[in-house]
Amino acid sequence: MRARLAPSPSGDLHLGHARSFLLAWWQARALGGEIVLRMEDLDTERCVAGSEQSILEDLTWLGLDWDGAIVRQSERRHLYDSALQTLGTTGRLYPCVCTRKDLAEAARAPHPGESPASSYPGTCRGLYKDLEHARTLTGKPAAWRFTVPPGERQFEDGCAPPYSEDPCLTSGDFPVTRKDGQPAYQLAVVVDDADQSITHVLRGADLRSSTIRQLLLQEALNLPHPSWFHVPLVVDSSGQRLAKRNPSLTLAALRDHGWTAPQLVHWAATSCGLTGSPTRTARDWIPDFDLNALPPNNVPAPNPSTGKPPA
Repeated sequence: MRARLAPSPSGDLHLGHARSFLLAWWQARALGGEIVLRMEDLDTERCVAGSEQSILEDLTWLGLDWDGAIVRQSERRHLYDSALQTLGTTGRLYPCVCTRKDLAEAARAPHPGESPASSYPGTCRGLYKDLEHARTLTGKPAAWRFTVPPGERQFEDGCAPPYSEDPCLTSGDFPVTRKDGQPAYQLAVVVDDADQSITHVLRGADLRSSTIRQLLLQEALNLPHPSWFHVPLVVDSSGQRLAKRNPSLTLAALRDHGWTAPQLVHWAATSCGLTGSPTRTARDWIPDFDLNALPPNNVPAPNPSTGKPPA
């Protein structure tokens, strides 16, 4: 059994991150498995200076550890390029010059009798031989898109009923590189999970649709499927998932408000249906951890105006 913690160094960790990372770590340690730490730092535009160090400090403060050296996606470009070459030989990729503005305008202007598009409509499919051909004809940079096969797909979820989705309707053909040549998130994650022999992936329920796309890439690259576990989210007072743009519930802010690591760990444990002393460390909860006891509903975050853990 081998799991992973995969933060993005694009800002401070918040309460939702802490809960998901604790659950993934508890699952791995309770099953006697390993857990690796992977910094998903490919998107250099979003990476924040000093963020990796603050993440490491937060994880250590929580009481989490990991096995082996830290892996950084920015140092693994050769693996992603090799996967792209494999996909290219199967004819599953095509160049795309569409911008976000192009896609937004297409969604706002459906053909008569059609609903607004929620997925990529295949605008560039079959138009260009390669990236350079696309640039020459349009004057625009191009990215590689993966051709999504028709039909509904399903996977087993260890925290919920089986999840089904038709990716042609929800995402359509999706990018596996950016226009600057950097690998896109979906491709990098699939390659990393296989290369690191990841068997269990525990993350938020908002990523179920993303899992469908990763499953398709795994099949196209002949890579194994890990077991997936999508846990309910920590949500704010309006029912929205927490985001890094909300600074009041970052771990740094909560520490400033007087939270201790055992208090935060206790909050996370009780949100998973566990009972025990609020002075226990993360490691103390390992023997009691049972993913089957996890409640199915989203978890409300404590009121940031008080900054104190709930009683």
